[in-house]
Amino acid sequence: MRAESSAIEADGIAVSGGTEPGTTATAPGSTSVAGAHRHRGGTPAEAAHAPADGTTDAAPRKQGTGSATVGHGAEGTGRGSGVRAPGPSRADRRAGTLQAALGVTAFSLTFPATAWGLEGFGPWSLVSVRCVLAAVIAGGALLALRVPVPARRHLAGLAVVAAGVVVGFPLLTTLALQTSTTAHAAVVVGLLPLTTALFSALRTGARPSRMFWLAACTGAAAVIAFTVQQSGGALTGADAYLFCALLICAAGYTEGGRLARLMPGWQVIGWALVLCLPLSVPGALIALSYEPVHLTAHSVTGVLWVAAGSQFLGLVVWYRGMAAIGVPKASQLQLAQPLLTLVWSVLLLGERLTPAAPLTAAAVLVCIALTQRARG
Repeated sequence: MRAESSAIEADGIAVSGGTEPGTTATAPGSTSVAGAHRHRGGTPAEAAHAPADGTTDAAPRKQGTGSATVGHGAEGTGRGSGVRAPGPSRADRRAGTLQAALGVTAFSLTFPATAWGLEGFGPWSLVSVRCVLAAVIAGGALLALRVPVPARRHLAGLAVVAAGVVVGFPLLTTLALQTSTTAHAAVVVGLLPLTTALFSALRTGARPSRMFWLAACTGAAAVIAFTVQQSGGALTGADAYLFCALLICAAGYTEGGRLARLMPGWQVIGWALVLCLPLSVPGALIALSYEPVHLTAHSVTGVLWVAAGSQFLGLVVWYRGMAAIGVPKASQLQLAQPLLTLVWSVLLLGERLTPAAPLTAAAVLVCIALTQRARG
């Protein structure tokens, strides 16, 4: 879901809104060596060593004899001239934020769409069918554009993305939604931004500021309090599924954000989906043979959305935005996702919101603003 949530292009390197296939990006605040390749003679290989988070690399790589510089080029900067490559522009960061927000919007529809899908499919059939459909879309795009197979060194990371975002989160949340309401399940979405930031710090060595963590924890607490209140404060047997989904999805998001800096982000989720085909196709055949299927307008719409919208398109823009503005900051935009999910639940599922909704929404927006301003 947005929790896919679900990844996607790379960082903002002199290209608003992402990169072209085969380019490399750097995080806001870090030295954009790949961007310097266009103007000062740097090489894309250097950029592959850029940090995979939203922090600044402590020691920019050298070219020639220059210390912490980008070499010579068209602008007349000599070898070792001491000129640093420019970082992403404000417009690039704005575009990255917009893309991440579009991903969150797509993810916010996942729980309601899953609830619709469960009206006609069993949980195992729904998850396996959505994986197959999304893989067909992604595989078709990869073939049409003749995208080369990823390097072997990227396969482990793609496997983590596949396990967390393609299979793990969808399966665990779908199992939880059999007995849980969408409002209660939204608790996991409220915790996901903070968990993703923690995974990012452990995986990449990112060190967000104290203000960042304070705002993130406050926003997460507000979302948790609201969603628990919406569900009556009762814990259900689905909580184990939800918390496991939270952890595995955070790992997938973090690894996907890292890979999206080394290859175009849509290829990250595309190859992760394709890697799952040897499991998803047999899984779909077995599940469909055991679980009865009742095709209705709701069930078909739900399956199509979670496959095309949440599982692929949403992750495409999500990973693009996450690579452009950094994993920790992008993850905080998901603080708004539970509230969006509740809105869709009212409109699509007939659930009712309490008066606490606007107050929580205001608190969440304040926290998002603080995390976006805090320097990572």
